[in-house]
Amino acid sequence: MTTTIAFIGLGNMGGGMAANLVKNGYAVRAFDLSEDALAKAEAAGATRSTGAADAVAGADAVVTMLPAGKHVEAVYTNEVFGAAKPGALFLDCSTIDVATARRVIEAATAKGFEMVDAPVSGGIAAANGGTLTFMVGGEDAAFAKAKPILSAMGKAVIHAGGAGTGQGAKICNNMLLGATMVATCEAFAMAQKLGLDPQTFYDISSVSSGQSWSMTSYCPLPGVGPQTPADNDYQGGFAVALMLKDLKLATEAAASVNASVPMGNAAEALYQLLANKGEGGRDFSSIIKLLS
Repeated sequence: MTTTIAFIGLGNMGGGMAANLVKNGYAVRAFDLSEDALAKAEAAGATRSTGAADAVAGADAVVTMLPAGKHVEAVYTNEVFGAAKPGALFLDCSTIDVATARRVIEAATAKGFEMVDAPVSGGIAAANGGTLTFMVGGEDAAFAKAKPILSAMGKAVIHAGGAGTGQGAKICNNMLLGATMVATCEAFAMAQKLGLDPQTFYDISSVSSGQSWSMTSYCPLPGVGPQTPADNDYQGGFAVALMLKDLKLATEAAASVNASVPMGNAAEALYQLLANKGEGGRDFSSIIKLLS
């Protein structure tokens, strides 16, 4: 019997994720406020729904991919809980604050449902290609049920721990990514001013102790290393606005547990400056323009 999944939120990430569920044999009932997103989902083999509750009614599982915690909480409280059939599994793949993730999971559990928070890493290309990494928070039983569904959309599905730990892992990871990209850009900009050719510096540092993912997989300079958004005038990839959102979540979470994150705070401030310059839609590696 085919498993039916309600997929709510078909943006740049959700659209590709829903399409991969269809490719892997799931019956997907899709909903988004965007007509264009709905049309793309329908073209990929999903069934169009007239609303979130309509998509959820009768579904075996619900996957959400929404912009922020307030949207997640509103959708589950106002649409999902009342429409879902008994025993339905909930998987929230949005990147949101830990407190809201835990609150929504607690509410779902109180109503007799199992739920996981399962934010993703990998970007639009990975969402389309089905090679995302999922960091999953929730009870063991809920994770076991969620894993096959998440595996249809990703290459790695890792259980981080209890409710909210998926979000914790995601924001810690992206804080590290943001700070590392800033340091990588600083180093390239300084190397050039010291008279080093960018490719030569890449060849040296990529096999030395300064090597990082930001350098060897996502080099912020065009024509250096593998192809990245830098080769396309910093279009596509992971937007500055999204990196800033994740850094704000990280520094807020750090403050809530009295964690010292000076590098995270500095990265947030720099990405805020870049966003203030109207560059929020460019790839986050474009921070090099601010530092050159």
